[in-house]
Amino acid sequence: MDDIHAPTVASGPTSSDYSNGIPKEQLSLMELILEKDRVEAELKALGSVLDSHGVNMNTTLTTFDGFPRSDIDVAQIRTTRARIIRLKNDYKDLMSKIEVGLHEHHARQTETAQNNSATASSGTVTGGSAAALEAPFAKVNSIAPDSPAETAGLKVGDNITKFGWVDWTNHDKLSRVAEAVSQNEGLPITVKALRPSASDGPLESVQMQLTPRRNWGGRGLLGCHLLPL
Repeated sequence: MDDIHAPTVASGPTSSDYSNGIPKEQLSLMELILEKDRVEAELKALGSVLDSHGVNMNTTLTTFDGFPRSDIDVAQIRTTRARIIRLKNDYKDLMSKIEVGLHEHHARQTETAQNNSATASSGTVTGGSAAALEAPFAKVNSIAPDSPAETAGLKVGDNITKFGWVDWTNHDKLSRVAEAVSQNEGLPITVKALRPSASDGPLESVQMQLTPRRNWGGRGLLGCHLLPL
């Protein structure tokens, strides 16, 4: 029988503490997310290999008397299973690093928003003026199907009050929104909006995480059109 350790299916780079020669501890949040996507794609491909043999991670590869089964490629299945186990461990580690990175990213967003708000209000934000910082500055005019905006839960008619660190005091005719989008491609942005009630009642305050991305099937990174108010 062939060496069962000889890989007979392309399995990608060997699992290690490096990605493209860079220690994983030094990868940026965006690079970690891209690495996660690569691992997910490889796991899906390797899962298809097992499916093509009609087996899973737990299917026995020997006959009742202990000999390798002759109806399947035992060497390929063992190699594939070993790679899947390593990748699942990698995936768990990546998700832990991404979770930490997202917390740090949101902390930076919050700090930037607070600094911008403090600058815009000249340190006099109290009571009613604090509420004024939640005033809407843009309205959602249209949303493309299957776009990042639709996936996030944004709806036509939503009145945007916060877009990451951007609010009514600093949006500069929505140019700052475009800046926030380009700076955070592939990263979630906290968006707050006032949504009209179906029963003509008070506006509902909603919050969502919107992740700008390309290749979703349409134009732009968001898939929505905003009008300044």
